[in-house]
Amino acid sequence: MRPFILQGHSRPLNQVKYNREGDLLVTCGKDKTVNLWWTEDGQRAGTFNGHTGAVWTSDISYDSTRLITGGADSAVILWDMNTGEEQHHFRFQEPCRAVKFSVGEAFAAVSSDPFMQAVSAVRILPIAADPAEQGEEAVQTLRGPRGRIARVEWTDQNRTLITASEDGFVRRWDVETGKELAAEHVHEKNIQDLQMSVDGTHFITASVDCSSKLVDTQTLAVLKTYQSNVPVNSAALSPVYDHVILGGGQDASQVTTTSSRAGRFESRFFHKVFQEEFGNVRGHFGPINAVSFSPDGTGFASGGEEGYVRLHKFDADYFTTKFF
Repeated sequence: MRPFILQGHSRPLNQVKYNREGDLLVTCGKDKTVNLWWTEDGQRAGTFNGHTGAVWTSDISYDSTRLITGGADSAVILWDMNTGEEQHHFRFQEPCRAVKFSVGEAFAAVSSDPFMQAVSAVRILPIAADPAEQGEEAVQTLRGPRGRIARVEWTDQNRTLITASEDGFVRRWDVETGKELAAEHVHEKNIQDLQMSVDGTHFITASVDCSSKLVDTQTLAVLKTYQSNVPVNSAALSPVYDHVILGGGQDASQVTTTSSRAGRFESRFFHKVFQEEFGNVRGHFGPINAVSFSPDGTGFASGGEEGYVRLHKFDADYFTTKFF
């Protein structure tokens, strides 16, 4: 399984994101750059230039015509994916950590970090169909979590939101009232990532407490736990098999004081139900910060601390071998 090595970033990756069809991949990193790639051959399709600080996250519209990004420069930018041009530039007072389009893309949820006297929050921004009519005002603001809100996801046909926070909690929110509906202390340390299953019934988290959890969307009950020996920075669920990918790794400065495996920087595969590791893919030269399955489950992408993106297509054995 020889991957494409995508070299378009000069600093660590923060997120890798496929579009719905899986023919495009968006990558963003600490070098202020947002890149667009063709997944068929790993060629760069374009670059979105506009952020002046690290870009933490992105989301792609259902029809792949619009992109939204958020960064440390306190900006959220709405892009035209066909031309690479800015459609709107939202400016805030706090760094923006997570962005997510609602179903139908009439709204976007944007999380902001604690900064100065401001607490962490999630703003619900209306997204106009015509960029010329785009406004700035949020229709709802959710407040409560301590620390940064790493990820936000829409559920229940836009009626509720799920957030994952630096305090180790996952929370459900009522979008209309802004009230917190439920909260569960899922991890002992920072939650770095949260990715939803295809059917929206459960999601997976990744934490620096060296574990990943499978969580029920409605009850927030932990269903499964995937234990690692190093911090987990990202986790993804296969759309076709009961498989999970964990990406992480010990910080390079700590590798010499820990086990030899801590420095291998692997994408690790676990069975979703049995919670057992059945394979790993090496190649990165530093911790893996982001992983994502392709929408058809035939491959995955990983982004590392060294600034490389590895785009993998599974060999035929992956589809014919019975792991359990």
